[in-house]
Amino acid sequence: MIESSDFQIARIPLNNGGGHIPAIGFGTLIPDAAATISATRDALEAGFRHFDCAERYRNESEVGEALEAGLAAGGIAREDIFVTTKLWNSNHRPERVEPAFEASLDRLRLNYLDLYLIHTPFAFQPGDNQDPRDQNGNVIYDPGVTLLDTWRAMESLVDHGKCRAIGLSDITLNELTPIYESARIKPAVVQVESHPYLPETELLEFCKDKGIVLLAFAPLGHGMKPGLLEDPVISAIAARVGKTPAQVLLAWAVQRGTALLTTPRTAARARENFDISALPEDAFNEINRIQTRQRLNEVVKTGVPGFIPAR
Repeated sequence: MIESSDFQIARIPLNNGGGHIPAIGFGTLIPDAAATISATRDALEAGFRHFDCAERYRNESEVGEALEAGLAAGGIAREDIFVTTKLWNSNHRPERVEPAFEASLDRLRLNYLDLYLIHTPFAFQPGDNQDPRDQNGNVIYDPGVTLLDTWRAMESLVDHGKCRAIGLSDITLNELTPIYESARIKPAVVQVESHPYLPETELLEFCKDKGIVLLAFAPLGHGMKPGLLEDPVISAIAARVGKTPAQVLLAWAVQRGTALLTTPRTAARARENFDISALPEDAFNEINRIQTRQRLNEVVKTGVPGFIPAR
């Protein structure tokens, strides 16, 4: 249940006493180091207090630098921000989980994490190569570890106190259900692609029923053109309510009970994306009736994220 009708300060409680996750989050999937630093600082200044990172993005150090400087400059306490990062596929072996977690923590210049996610449910060949391939270019998976094995190691991080909550990313309901049923510490958050073209209604209902927060990435459709930002229903509502199409899409995501991630690259865009408010009920329902269905990131099938920029 979102605690506040003001979306800019809305926070959603996490299960198992894991605190509260701000509904509006900043995603740090930015390939350029300098752009990562400036965009993260701009997001913090615009009001974002939820920052989503990943070992895979290869820019945790830059995010950590930006957050450290931004908190100091703005007089913002560490407790006022919510930071997530993710365990990559090549670290699914239980003995690799804690070292990977500690390495991320060091790069982010933090002494605890608010949330740690398993980036995808696919285990790759263990090692430092994030993208192990055979001679034919096929991903080398690791058949020697199960997702539950990895989850047990994630639970131990919470036991040790440096991680307040754990969850999963890029996972389907069929994969989530057995983990939820077997987990000693239940997933607090599930991060998946979700937008009006991929509402993930069944997964969202499961999460609401179990007290799990659904965290939507690509709420603007990855900026694909033509796409959600050009959708005639969204455009008409934006004109009607005096907001941009992006603001309408982000408001819809919060209004239906999810948290969201957006990645504005400029200060002006950060301010726009943060300046969202509830839609009229008729507009909200109109978006719910959109019939187009399209998944933009096929990671749920392969374990290889799309949209990971080359560096």
